[in-house]
Amino acid sequence: MTISPLMPVYPRCDVRPVRGEGCYLFDEKGERYLDFSSGIAVNALGHAHPELTKVIQDQAATLMHVSNLYGSPQGEKLAQKLVDISFADTVFFTNSGSEAIECALKTMRAYHQSAGDKERFEIITFSNAFHGRTLAAISASSQEKMHHGFHPLLNGFKYVEFDDLEAVKDAIGPQTAGFLVEPIQGEGGIRPASHEFIQGLRDLADKYDILLALDEVQCGVARTGAFYAHENYGITPDILASAKGLGGGFPMGACLTTEKAARGMTFGSHGSTYGGNPLAMAVGSTMLDIVTESGFLQHVRDMGDKLTARIEQFMGNYPDLFELVRGQGLMLGIKMKSDSRAFVAHLRDNHRLLTVAAGDNVIRLLPPLIVTEEHINDFMERLSAGAASYIIIAEE
Repeated sequence: MTISPLMPVYPRCDVRPVRGEGCYLFDEKGERYLDFSSGIAVNALGHAHPELTKVIQDQAATLMHVSNLYGSPQGEKLAQKLVDISFADTVFFTNSGSEAIECALKTMRAYHQSAGDKERFEIITFSNAFHGRTLAAISASSQEKMHHGFHPLLNGFKYVEFDDLEAVKDAIGPQTAGFLVEPIQGEGGIRPASHEFIQGLRDLADKYDILLALDEVQCGVARTGAFYAHENYGITPDILASAKGLGGGFPMGACLTTEKAARGMTFGSHGSTYGGNPLAMAVGSTMLDIVTESGFLQHVRDMGDKLTARIEQFMGNYPDLFELVRGQGLMLGIKMKSDSRAFVAHLRDNHRLLTVAAGDNVIRLLPPLIVTEEHINDFMERLSAGAASYIIIAEE
């Protein structure tokens, strides 16, 4: 047998974490890594957070799973919390971001088709988007690298250039059911949409009775310094997909919608065996309690500002390596003038600094939201040493 027991769909590196503590990971040899990737924006409270650990232990000893055929006091509690702090009127819980996107897509189509307008099924999505790995999610993306090997894709998606409102206007037609957009593209290179673009989508949705669905799987749950990133734009969506930081490391997601948008989601129209299980609901409820505590979002904004300022000052020392830093809160990207993946690997292998490569030659910085100035100092020391040694290697 030549295939590995783990299906070889990930190009796994040699880092093998076995333990985490706050903003640090430790491998089998005891080496300590500064984790500024957070499991790609998942570990919002870092590793082994005591409150999350305790709630998982307590709930696992009480009730982990029960069928959604029965009432869910745990799910009702978390749904009410989300409704109280967001635009939404109702919530469907999932196990992942991809499943939250699936629910959002079905909700958009059901909104029109349940009212008898069966021709409205097309979803307008945007270049370089990433919405997950299910067949529907890759069909919603224009990235050919995710399509390879999985044709035919699902029909009903039209790709438009990101942040180009005139192109959106040209793409709208009688079959248009909704827009699906990331307010800040993550995989695409930490690219925040302009305020004019997001406001324009909202205005077009209102004008043509099109649903505006936001993919906040990566940028949501306090990551940008607002609970959800669209709050920074001053608009409200009709539908929002959330996951990653929502569970702080425990697998869960949610699709939030207004009452109007959910008119087609009736008994039997959607479901999930594990979605909304009591264990996930307990974790999500604790996560919301923590990130909505007084001062938490301000801490994220403050640390994001400090980290951005430090990086901007630092980049001037290496004009041949770096172009700019962009993003919001603690969702930041350093754009390089060459392949960011090579530099990310260099930081990881030689300086024990974990970051994530993204499109447009960007290094993604997604530290735990509990990051402190001490961690930022540690990050800058490792980044500086990494840049200096990278230059030496390049010159040899």
